[in-house]
Amino acid sequence: MQLKTGLHQRNRHRDKYNFKELIQSWPPLADFVSINKFNDESIDFSNAEAVLALNTALLKRYYGIHDWSIPQNYLCPPIPGRVEYIHRMADLLSASNKGNLPSGNSIKVLDIGIGANCIYPILGTHEYGWQFVGSDIDPTALKSANCIIDSNSRLKNNVECRLQKGYSNIFKEVIKRDELFDVSICNPPFHSSYAEARAGTEKKWKNLGIRKNIQNSLNFGGVFTEICFKGGEEAFVTKMVEQSAQFAFNCFWYTSLISKSTTLPIIYHVLNTKQAFEIKTITISHGNKTSRIVAWTFLDNEQQEAWRIKRWS
Repeated sequence: MQLKTGLHQRNRHRDKYNFKELIQSWPPLADFVSINKFNDESIDFSNAEAVLALNTALLKRYYGIHDWSIPQNYLCPPIPGRVEYIHRMADLLSASNKGNLPSGNSIKVLDIGIGANCIYPILGTHEYGWQFVGSDIDPTALKSANCIIDSNSRLKNNVECRLQKGYSNIFKEVIKRDELFDVSICNPPFHSSYAEARAGTEKKWKNLGIRKNIQNSLNFGGVFTEICFKGGEEAFVTKMVEQSAQFAFNCFWYTSLISKSTTLPIIYHVLNTKQAFEIKTITISHGNKTSRIVAWTFLDNEQQEAWRIKRWS
């Protein structure tokens, strides 16, 4: 099998999917598996039910999740890419800790936009034993995430959900006074409108040679609050950077996924304006797609060392 060499060495999905094993874990997946034009077993990734069945099988087989579901039309995330973010954050923390990987539930992660799928806490608790706080502006998403947490024992004592009541707030009313996070993560809403999101999906399916009526379909689903924000990812991450400066010493590393390379110069400018002490850009390649993670910290060298000794030693 050809390895997906762009993925992290610890990513469990560098090989092709083994559908025979996955079907053993989740038999309903069999209804969606067929032989593609390359003579390989696969699913139709434009079929929301097929993607949901695949995710259920992956979470059951590789991550010990036995009860997982999401409300209709909510985002069904591609797991290889999501766990890639988690592994890259592990490396980021390791680099700040003299090469030693901080693990266990003493490591606290803030997930901005936990979503109905609760995917990052699922992956992070399994791979590294971290503790999570997940925020979201959507009560329905939080209700779904809490159902997943309550249905899986590993998550119960390690994941907490918090409602963000202010549409313009990201960290305010989520981070408590004197509360410390080792890293914050975010998969921001990339699109400025549903029309833009649909256009992106149609372009992707066209490039993949998929011809079907997808006028009302979105790639992996997603309700408005999950995939859209006025001004798109540029506006959202700019707001995130600006507000992170107000909580400069509550989190070691602030991070966000960045989908568009054109967003980077704007984000770098705002980070410099807000006097971030250190900025890192991590490139991720998954198939034909390239994305980035921008990480920043306001802690200087002395403050970073004090954090390491207090929390990671």
